Amino acid sequence: MFRGSALVRIWPRLFAVTLVASLVTYLHETYGLLHTDLTITPFSLIGLALGIFLGFRNNTSYDRFWEGRKLWGRVVNASRTLTRQVLTLVGPPFEHQRPVGEGESDEIAAFHRESVYRLIAYVHSLRLHLRGQDRLRELDPFLDDDEIAQLVPEHNRPIALLHRMGERFREAWEKGWVHPIHVEVLELSLTELAGVQGGCERIKATPIPFSYNILLHRIVFVYCFTLPFGLVNTVHEWVPVVVALVSYAFFGLDAVGDEIEDPFGEDANDLPLGAITRMIEINLRQRLGEEDLPEFAQPVKHLLT
Repeated sequence: MFRGSALVRIWPRLFAVTLVASLVTYLHETYGLLHTDLTITPFSLIGLALGIFLGFRNNTSYDRFWEGRKLWGRVVNASRTLTRQVLTLVGPPFEHQRPVGEGESDEIAAFHRESVYRLIAYVHSLRLHLRGQDRLRELDPFLDDDEIAQLVPEHNRPIALLHRMGERFREAWEKGWVHPIHVEVLELSLTELAGVQGGCERIKATPIPFSYNILLHRIVFVYCFTLPFGLVNTVHEWVPVVVALVSYAFFGLDAVGDEIEDPFGEDANDLPLGAITRMIEINLRQRLGEEDLPEFAQPVKHLLT
């Protein structure tokens, strides 16, 4: 397995340190050069500390990754809940309140579809927002041209869509389609989505401190490139093999931490936001009774995007 592994990111560095190790071994074993009093002891001490640092950084990165996944699990739940609320709590008034107007049932059905489609547009817009992608045309199937045009100048398009949903719920309440008690229920669902989005934006906008990452990268680099000089007097011709294995471990851990630090990106091991939003779209459209649904996202070479 090559695609999706850390080897994709680290192979140039791994090749370079192995080449250096091979050159050091050749000069030492063939010409007797590079005889030093350097032993493996300092490398053992540094390696222990380096392993602790890498473990701490990777745990921190994974915590960010897992929190991002939990937040998107809440997006899934809140989307399904809000769809159920729209379809069950928004409807014609009771007969004792006022008679149902002519064509009002069709108007309410259109409102249901519009609201659910706007919610689908929201989850796709949130994915694009977190990935920094300006692909507004992906929302064309769910929003009309006027609303798409209104989103063009918006800096935070998901929030603009939530705002529009709130306005439409108020209009439904003014028409008597929503009981006053249920207005708060719908508002709480919108608030939940806004809160989850804020959590995702916090992860996106607050990376691990740059100085910490730079320090770790430099220590790993220096350690792996100087390791052959500490091993050559001990393991002799096996230096390239040992250096390759040790470097693969350290470079690999370093690369994995970098990759999952931002869980909303498009690296191989980031969250499959495309698959999650496709699943939400299918679930919500099925609640509308639609049958012409897209297929669930399938892994491409074992990876979901």
